[in-house]
Amino acid sequence: MERSGQSGPPRTYEGRPLAKPDEDIFDQGLGFDIGTLMGRRRFLRALGIGAAGLGLAACGGNSGSGSSSGSTAASSSSSSSSTSSGEIPDETAGPYPGDGSNGPDVLEQSGVVRSDIRSSFGSASGTAEGIPMTLELTIQDLANGGAAFAGTAVYVWHCDRDGNYSLYSEGITNENYLRGVQIADSSGKVTFTSIFPACYSGRWPHIHFEVYPDQASITDSTKAIATSQVALPADVCKTAYAVSGYEKSVSTFAQVSLDSDNVFGDDGGVKQLATVTGDATSGYTVALTVGVDTTTTPTGGAAPAGGGAPGGGQGPGGTPPSGAPPTS
Repeated sequence: MERSGQSGPPRTYEGRPLAKPDEDIFDQGLGFDIGTLMGRRRFLRALGIGAAGLGLAACGGNSGSGSSSGSTAASSSSSSSSTSSGEIPDETAGPYPGDGSNGPDVLEQSGVVRSDIRSSFGSASGTAEGIPMTLELTIQDLANGGAAFAGTAVYVWHCDRDGNYSLYSEGITNENYLRGVQIADSSGKVTFTSIFPACYSGRWPHIHFEVYPDQASITDSTKAIATSQVALPADVCKTAYAVSGYEKSVSTFAQVSLDSDNVFGDDGGVKQLATVTGDATSGYTVALTVGVDTTTTPTGGAAPAGGGAPGGGQGPGGTPPSGAPPTS
């Protein structure tokens, strides 16, 4: 590469002009370093490789329990607006999607389009108990300048207060509660009535969702234009898990953090951390703005084959022997 005083084109690195052409690569400044890091992170994500090691090492990220570093990040987010500054990260659908990709398919059932997902529908009659939760997702069409993505179909699912998933977990394979679809209104918004989910071993508290271009597309999981997860703030989780019925989550939550989570850990869930209002008595409202870019190829989803029914042995994408959900 050429120095000052020499002829030729401007010095570049990985296709980008150097901010300080007379200095070494390592002396270009923080802004240049972050740009380089994020470019590599996007490249790794495209290859399906976790970038946690690269990102955290370069940025000096730290990890800790749910009440330390993760709590600090989540606490500030829970009291401020949570809006998307770009495309929502693509994530795994996990072993329990219920979208037909690995067995059970709730999206083929009449009645799945509903706002209150606390009870099962169809031939099932169970109801999930827990702290009331309203989930509000606002879908933005990034291919159209961030306009409201009206008409999209959003499928939401999550575990109950014991950390179990309907359709899969032992004792509730015939239930389909805590699963449902809503069609985005003119403002791109969908609203679900549910219960606050548990924290199970190995995962930060979260809610799964898939975005489809329209209602007609929901019966084919390959047509999802985005698959991601909502992260719940640490301060809210700590308060919720002190409520009777959530005892199992107290110890598991103390063992996880946003930094160490295998889904949110690469960036601390910066675009997935919800804004939460309300309280554990009257209920919580969980809100997140979701940017969807239809000009990019979705890389999320990909639930493991075979269903991964609880009770199996621990392994990659498998389930802990206690019957709790797996770590993905």
